Amino acid sequence: MKSINFQVLIPIIIYFIVVFVVGFYSMKFVNRAKNKAAGEKGFMDEYMTGGRDLGGFVLAMTLVTTYLSAGSFIGGPGTAYTQGLGWVFLAMAQMPTGYFTLAVLGKKFAIIARKINAVTITDFLRERYKSDSVVILTSISIVVFFIAAMAAQWVGAARLLQGAIGIDYKLALTAFGITVIVHTVIGGFRAVTISDAIQGVIMTIATIAIFIGTLIAGGGVERIINNMQSINKGLITPFGVTPGHMSMAWVTSFWILVGFAVVGIPSVSQRAMSYKDTKSLHDGIKYGTIVSMVLLLGMHLVGAFSRTLVTGIESGDLVIPTITIQLFPPVIAGIVLAGPLASIMSTVDSQLLVASGSIVNDIYTNYINPKIKKDAKKTATISLLVTTVLGIIIYIVAIKPPDLIVWLNLYANAGIIATFLWPIVLGLYWKRANASGAIASIITGILTYILFSYTWPRPFGMHTIVLPLLISLLSFIIVSKITKPPTDDTIETFWGVYKK
Repeated sequence: MKSINFQVLIPIIIYFIVVFVVGFYSMKFVNRAKNKAAGEKGFMDEYMTGGRDLGGFVLAMTLVTTYLSAGSFIGGPGTAYTQGLGWVFLAMAQMPTGYFTLAVLGKKFAIIARKINAVTITDFLRERYKSDSVVILTSISIVVFFIAAMAAQWVGAARLLQGAIGIDYKLALTAFGITVIVHTVIGGFRAVTISDAIQGVIMTIATIAIFIGTLIAGGGVERIINNMQSINKGLITPFGVTPGHMSMAWVTSFWILVGFAVVGIPSVSQRAMSYKDTKSLHDGIKYGTIVSMVLLLGMHLVGAFSRTLVTGIESGDLVIPTITIQLFPPVIAGIVLAGPLASIMSTVDSQLLVASGSIVNDIYTNYINPKIKKDAKKTATISLLVTTVLGIIIYIVAIKPPDLIVWLNLYANAGIIATFLWPIVLGLYWKRANASGAIASIITGILTYILFSYTWPRPFGMHTIVLPLLISLLSFIIVSKITKPPTDDTIETFWGVYKK
């Protein structure tokens, strides 16, 4: 282990302290909700949605920072380091994430969520489909796939700290894990969104600083491109350095996974039920798209350009901490590295909250101990305990990481998308959608995705997720058409009128 760089460590410690302060500030809102006698949703509404009062800027930042994670700031640039500009082009498919999520779900989703008092995506699905099977299937999917996704984030954070500071991987993982668990447990959704806004600003400034520093160190864009070409011509083509790896069909279909289908990720779509008003929605779309463009383009170009500046690293995931240490004085490097660290924390605390809510709000209070619904204090205790236990499980999973976390992150996100995309979108916009169709979609989506991942990873040259999504969509439509339609009460709740 190399010696610890305390000058880099100090700014990061200060950043962790700020995160703790935000958590303790938000704890007063959680405690206030915990002590309410106003019904079963008092605590969960605050803990899971922050009271539904997000403004446009905070909405944009929490949406962008929730989705742009270790994959975008550590794993993505790491892959761009190995594959070149082709991966930069591919990564930009994520730019309209905020736009698609808020535009597809729109005002209707937030209105319905308030109307039915939904605090999680599964609450929405329960009211829409009136099915215990839908609730249980989606809840299990959230927990299983989010544990994998969160493990990827924790790995990314630990590698960042390991590469930048020089501390042991397990020590770095422990420090990050404790910070995330305490921050999320004590502050809930409000702490997550406030810290997301702060982290979004830090991420943007850090991205611009690293990008400018990389350009200066590399002698400008033209010289960097020429140097990349001399290393490997594949680094400056749209198809990467590995023949056949980034074909036109695969790159094009990749947009399905990281673009439109992001609507099906609960930690992202849940933001669409938490904003304050229409103006906040429109501002969130504008700010979110601009910030996504800056962060994605900046960090992935840094990863690709660093191929001419960084050598001898054992994993592409270490390129961002390594280039940052090379470019800046230690204290400044510590401040700049808070950006990628912020992106990871803002994703994992949101995922941890969703997974905890799925267990407590969707399974425990509905099927194991329904009487606890009206006891906010007991609900709060169970929620905090479950969040802590989940954090410990993720820590154990992350102890032995894969070489490139981007693949683990994408695999987990694809599993979540295969579960949720069509039940959310069709449940919101198609009156004929019913529980049988949703169950068929979830089962076929998950099973075909897992099957194709091992037996046919690139069907017709496309990304694995595309065919399972098409199969699950057809299953949803066909099964819904041949089975009993939703009740008139459901149609009235979601559309305001009885069906004819």
